[in-house]
Amino acid sequence: MKALADPFFRLLEFLIVACLVAMVVMVFGNVVLRYAFDSGIPVSEEMARYCFVWLTFIGAVVVAREHAHMGVESFVRLFGARGRRVCMILSDLLVLLCCAVFFWGTWRQAPLNASNTAPITGIPMLWIYGVGFFTSLGIGVITVQRLARALTGRLREHELDSFAGEYAEGDAQSLKGRLE
Repeated sequence: MKALADPFFRLLEFLIVACLVAMVVMVFGNVVLRYAFDSGIPVSEEMARYCFVWLTFIGAVVVAREHAHMGVESFVRLFGARGRRVCMILSDLLVLLCCAVFFWGTWRQAPLNASNTAPITGIPMLWIYGVGFFTSLGIGVITVQRLARALTGRLREHELDSFAGEYAEGDAQSLKGRLE
């Protein structure tokens, strides 16, 4: 499963970078056109906003895979392995609830967003706000996998430690290498 997931998440990371590059090019290009030539490209402003929305929500799925979303590690750190596992299970159940609510809300809004179009590009707004389907399902699948491992006792000790904000020396070096 991990072998299949890695190319998928690399693709997501590529899409994030592509959205960021597109945003920079469109916004910078518009600034140059506005100040140097007293003109601009209205489509670029709208598309930059849409890239930002997609970048944010795709990034949320990537960060969920790495279990790097914000948490209350100082509280979880007080517990032993059993308490940490219970906190992780409760946390994952809450995340699943939020994913379900997010999916349901996106589903309920989909007909309205499909009939509304963007003012300049004419793109149906479902293409912009429909990213909620992707994000809720992506984070939901990742959370279900971790929850299943937690409930069946297949979590590794380092996963519980990292959930509590305690990283091994190898993890810190790995993280540092990825950031550089």
